[in-house]
Order: sequence, then C-alpha cells, then structure tokens
Amino acid sequence: MIVTIDGPSGVGKSTVTKELAARLGFEYLNTGAMYRAVALAVLRLGIRPSEETAVTAALPEVRVEVPPGSILLNGENVTTAIRAPEVSRGASEVAVHRAVRLMLVAAQRAAATGHDMICDGRDQGSFVFPTADCKFFLVADARVRAERRAAELAAKGDVVSVEDVMRDQEERDRRDALRELAPMAPAPDAMVLDTTRLTTNEVINRLENVVRDLRTCPRR
Repeated sequence: MIVTIDGPSGVGKSTVTKELAARLGFEYLNTGAMYRAVALAVLRLGIRPSEETAVTAALPEVRVEVPPGSILLNGENVTTAIRAPEVSRGASEVAVHRAVRLMLVAAQRAAATGHDMICDGRDQGSFVFPTADCKFFLVADARVRAERRAAELAAKGDVVSVEDVMRDQEERDRRDALRELAPMAPAPDAMVLDTTRLTTNEVINRLENVVRDLRTCPRR
C-alpha cells in the first residue's frame, strides 16, 4: 500500500509522516531529503543549484540513498547537514531541473516497489505515485508555517527570523508551483487538510483513521 503526503514546508509533513508510518508499521520515504542531498552535493562542488547545465553534468557523481532514519550522499550520512538553510533553498532550485527530478523520481518509485510505504514530498500523489492507494495534501497559514520552521531551526541552533523564513518559503512555493515538470499541487483525488489550528497528534489521528478505514474497505 502506498500513502502519499504532500504540501509546502512548515505544514508538518515530515513529523506526521514518520509518526504515521510508525503507527501503521509502514516504511517512510522522505523525498524532500533526497532533493536536499542533491543540493548539498552540488554546493560542495562549487556549483550554484540554479545552474541547470552544471547541475545536470554533476549528477553522475551524486549517489543518494535513503536507509531507514537517515539520508546518505555518496555513502556519507548527511541527515543533519541537509537541514542547513542554504541547502533548503538549493533544494527547491535543483528540484526544477528535469534531470534531477527524473533521477530522483525513478529512485523513489524503486524504493517503494513491493513495500507498504508512506511518502512525503510535494508531488508524490500528483506525479510520482499517481495510482497511490491514499493521498493527502497538507496546507497551513503562511505565518504559522514560518513560525514552525523558525522554531525547528532555532532548536538546532540556527536562529532565523520568522520574516526571513516567510520570504524563503514564499520563493520556494512559487518555484515549486510554477516548475514545468511535476509542479506542486494537490492530486485531484487527494484529501486536503488544513493543519493551521491542529496539533500534530490531531493531524496524525485524522490521517491514521482514513488509512485504516481504507485498508478495511479498499476502494474498487
């Protein structure tokens, strides 16, 4: 069974997906981390993430793996390194490049084959897994999203103002919504849930109920 959870940053995708996967006994695929890993790789090579030709040429040197609970870049655990603000910005820039997207989409589909898996990202239900059994798209107020992200960064020692986070998120949302291949948008059959006034546990409970009901009475 494949469950997809899409939406912009700050809506709680990663936290919700990990806990929901644990409750259901599913595997968890954080696809955003894969794009961050590519961004980190090209930044380390001195390439600007926006330079499509250079990024595409560098891809043969980039190997991204997603063992449970971590993300590996050419064998190195970069789970913490990919959370840096400059890597986050770079992730949405490399994500618009066709070669990057096709490489990682193929890896995501391969990772999910034969598994019960919950995949979070921005195009999982609309493009990567169009026939997924259950699809969710999370949204939230822009300022609430920025406050959540700023708090997450502060907890890791990176102090960034809410206003700066909002600007970064607005730019990333714009790029993701306008990219030519697999733009960020809810799949037509996705359940859209506003998490602005919901606790993390309330969101997880709602999604869990939907998935369990579907497993009991699958759609035809």
